[in-house]
Amino acid sequence: MRKTKSLIFEIGKAGRCAVDLPTCDVPEEEITTLIPQEFLRKNPAALPEVSQLDLMRHYTQLSQRNFGVDSGFYPLGSCTMKYNPKVNEDIARYPGFALIHPLQQPETVQGALELLYDMEQYLAEISGMDAVTMQPVAGAHGELVGLKLIRAYHRHRGERRNKVIVPDSAHGTNPASAAVCGLEIVEIKSNPDGSINLDALRAVVGPDTAALMLTNPSTLGLFETKIEEIAAIVHEAGGLLYYDGANANAIMGIVRPGDMGFDVVHFNLHKTFSTPHGGGGPGSGPVGVKSSLIPFLPTPVLTFNGTSYGLDHDRPQSIGKVHSFYGNFGVIVRAYAYIRALGPDGLRQASEDAVLNANYCLSQLRQQYHAPFTRFCMHECILTSKEQTQHGVRTLDIAKRLLDYGYHPPTIYFPMIVEEALMIEPTDTESKETLDEFIAVMRKIAQEVKEDSTQIKSAPHTTVVGRLDETMAARKPVVRWKG
Repeated sequence: MRKTKSLIFEIGKAGRCAVDLPTCDVPEEEITTLIPQEFLRKNPAALPEVSQLDLMRHYTQLSQRNFGVDSGFYPLGSCTMKYNPKVNEDIARYPGFALIHPLQQPETVQGALELLYDMEQYLAEISGMDAVTMQPVAGAHGELVGLKLIRAYHRHRGERRNKVIVPDSAHGTNPASAAVCGLEIVEIKSNPDGSINLDALRAVVGPDTAALMLTNPSTLGLFETKIEEIAAIVHEAGGLLYYDGANANAIMGIVRPGDMGFDVVHFNLHKTFSTPHGGGGPGSGPVGVKSSLIPFLPTPVLTFNGTSYGLDHDRPQSIGKVHSFYGNFGVIVRAYAYIRALGPDGLRQASEDAVLNANYCLSQLRQQYHAPFTRFCMHECILTSKEQTQHGVRTLDIAKRLLDYGYHPPTIYFPMIVEEALMIEPTDTESKETLDEFIAVMRKIAQEVKEDSTQIKSAPHTTVVGRLDETMAARKPVVRWKG
């Protein structure tokens, strides 16, 4: 039975009001003098007239329709929708952080600069880099900044390298960022086991290679075991290695990108370090570099002379400013609280738990769903609906059916090189009991496919609206009410 609820426009009655407002004490002639006629409304706004109680229930019920990690299991693969400890929110709201202004003089915000400086040191240690800038405000922004640093490095050496190698299993932002940076993308294919084809890599590296962009573990949830050989191939050709840190929550405290041979790395604080995520923001994408790229870091650069913290704008080789102020400070404060609360051992355990949970899900579901890769996964696992397609049921149908059981679906049809992919990331913060409940539902859906596939193909049945036309919903959405 689909849940139905009258729209607020439909329950409104003329004359009802949620609040009593005082009579306007500005004479009408003054209003028309102060405000140009074109900005004055000729007729009252077509707003619903409801009581305060109806108004509160309306917004409360709207909020309950929104799915979030605080209300349920959110197994989006490659997105790391894990729980954000509320103590992080409390610390970010400290007046000394929340009420300062980015245009204040450095001597008046020493505490904030110290936090930023310390975060750079923490991330440098976690990543194995020599320096970090906190300025990029999103993962893709970090990619763009990292590629600009690589381009500046090559140009400073008198080399016009313009090609970026990207595996076919890469995040979609990788080739997009390279294109925005004015670089040419060269795609290489993966092996059947999900690893990079070394022969294909050797065939495309050369004097025009600027960088290889790589995620390790990859978007297939697999660790590149030949990463040192991959790094050697690229470095011997004069290129650099860029590490997409979207999946760093599988390795933090265990292995460092800098030790694998990477020259540049970006982190997603909103994935790896437990800050708010989703809805288009907020985000943060700090970038770490090896020593050879430090001169090109964006300005200003944080400094510490042993006594006070400052901002260095005198960087002649810098790529320049990449953000109006020094990063998304509120998000950085939350990540700082998370790192300080867990410490080195806690960060390692978070990665170990994420890997354990993903392999548990994989082991429990591979009998009902096809697993395209046989080896252990990292923080996320990939299944497919290959078995279910024999009954006319596709991955999209399974995702829609999960909604009927109150679960947000995992990522589907990504990575695109896996047909009918279901990408599940349980994260480090979910309990075994939660995973067992999800696994039981997934198994039940697999059984339903065999018994009555029409029920699956017409799902969802319990949501506010039924199955939408995916194409029309994206291209021609109807987002307003017409009476």
